[in-house]
Amino acid sequence: MATTSAAVLHGLSSSSSLSAAGKNRHAFWTAPPAARSRGASASRRRLFVVAAAAAAPQKKSWIPAVRGGGNLVDPEWLDGSLAGDYGFDPLGLGKDPASLKWYREAELIHGRWAMAAAVGILVGQAWSGVPWFEAGADPGAVAPFSFGSLLGTQLLLMGWVESKRWVDFYNPGSQAVEWATPWSKTARNFGNATGEQGYPGGKFFDPLCFAGSIRNGEYVTDFEKLERLKVAEIKHARIAMVAMLVFFLEAGQGKTPLGALGL
Repeated sequence: MATTSAAVLHGLSSSSSLSAAGKNRHAFWTAPPAARSRGASASRRRLFVVAAAAAAPQKKSWIPAVRGGGNLVDPEWLDGSLAGDYGFDPLGLGKDPASLKWYREAELIHGRWAMAAAVGILVGQAWSGVPWFEAGADPGAVAPFSFGSLLGTQLLLMGWVESKRWVDFYNPGSQAVEWATPWSKTARNFGNATGEQGYPGGKFFDPLCFAGSIRNGEYVTDFEKLERLKVAEIKHARIAMVAMLVFFLEAGQGKTPLGALGL
């Protein structure tokens, strides 16, 4: 804001009053063509500086009331462009731009799994009364498959999905191709509709159109909504990951989240 205000004041300093503005306009039109051209170029440069300053992302601090502190409070490698960026990187993990991009992808995936798991743990125990870490145990049941078969199938299926996501991370758009499904236009429906890594959108990944709308049968992204939802998602994802850590610590003591609350 300070940069933007300074640029605006600098651009308007030559016309601090209506009288001065009138004199400046008269001087402009009576000046030689070359001088008018230089003046117009300078005006365009000032407008460009103002626009660039206004468009720059505003950095936020995870300790708003504290000033100074160097990279601990305000890391120079974080510019506020990432959703949920509050300048918290005490270990300097995001100094390398390529690593920062990968860490954001990992944070999104782990956060989404944590949100789904936290809801499943709470709802599952409230519904059945069985602790989440014992939900799959049934000593009297006959297992139709061996543990090795289940583990191998899980690794195969998850490995296929994760490998495609990994390849698409390093080569965006490479996995949006036709593949064996009963739907038509799979590349269009399953491709990245937003153009942003980690936020595919589209009819399949955003069926309720939270971040877009359907126009003439095509999904159209609303980037203003998308930016708000990105911040909301990453905040909830971080809370869910912390909650899952607490759930694991409680499970090590034989406790459950609802049990710890006396429910």
